Amino acid sequence: MSDEISYTTEEIATILKVSKLTVYDLIKKGELPSYRVGKQMRVDASDLEAYKLKSKQSVKHAEPAFNQTFPAGFNATASSSFGISGSRPIVITGQDVSLDLLAKHMEKQIPGIRPLRSYVGSLDSLISMYKGESDIVSTHLLDGDTGEYNLPYIRKLLVGSPYIVVNLLKRQAGLYVERGNPHQLKSWADLGRPGLRLVNREKGSGARILLDEQLRLHGIQPAAIQGYDQEENNHIGVAGKVAAGAADVGVGIEKAAAIVGQVDFIPLIQEQYDLVLLKKPENKEWISAVLTILNSASFRNELSSVSGYDLSLTGQILYET
Repeated sequence: MSDEISYTTEEIATILKVSKLTVYDLIKKGELPSYRVGKQMRVDASDLEAYKLKSKQSVKHAEPAFNQTFPAGFNATASSSFGISGSRPIVITGQDVSLDLLAKHMEKQIPGIRPLRSYVGSLDSLISMYKGESDIVSTHLLDGDTGEYNLPYIRKLLVGSPYIVVNLLKRQAGLYVERGNPHQLKSWADLGRPGLRLVNREKGSGARILLDEQLRLHGIQPAAIQGYDQEENNHIGVAGKVAAGAADVGVGIEKAAAIVGQVDFIPLIQEQYDLVLLKKPENKEWISAVLTILNSASFRNELSSVSGYDLSLTGQILYET
């Protein structure tokens, strides 16, 4: 096999017959060398072959010691990447820095688990939980008809699943505009002005759904907005486009405007950023520990050091099936 051949994480997952999250875990632990090309992670064919050979040897050497019988469909080679007796991976989805802080506290305080971060949007996070690919998902999805955050979407997607919804934080969302707000944008209705150039978020993100709901409520057709199909994958990317003059307006959270600079923020709504945890029997102990962390002084003190967070509901269970 040529050393010039390389694979994406999706292709690696197909070859090994594992999930993409397993591939990301292997990369994070350094067991599968990788490099980035643009926004894609790539793995050379030679490194993949070396990993497969090492995994086969590990399983072969373990057979006399364990003498195990695996259930039908169990991929021993793939599962050995986690370690039979190693820590259990707990996948946490979402893009806010508060989730990185939570993962750090979990890693320190909950033995036997290994937090893994998956940086995907709110709707994709819930879908990943429905598919059994994640353990803790974050979501900030507005239902425009009721003004309620998250629960209308959670109830529809997780039908029949036992779960807990707990608040992580609240934060301001609104419009990124050029310094000095030259177009004098003050409300969602102003997005209907002709000639405005928008930069959008990807489908499935909370900011994209917030925008779409506001456009629907104000009778604004997305097709009439220049740049509606121009997408960025995070708040900083959107704010950066506005700061660079490539767009007149974008939707996102206050914190990203402060990070990017050279852009003004118009707050329009306080969004609720919640966590969803599946209530499986095997999750009982670590869920209890996570709730303890969320209500701890040390975690709240770290969150309070980040500007733009409202912690008045942090750690409160909002809904439980």
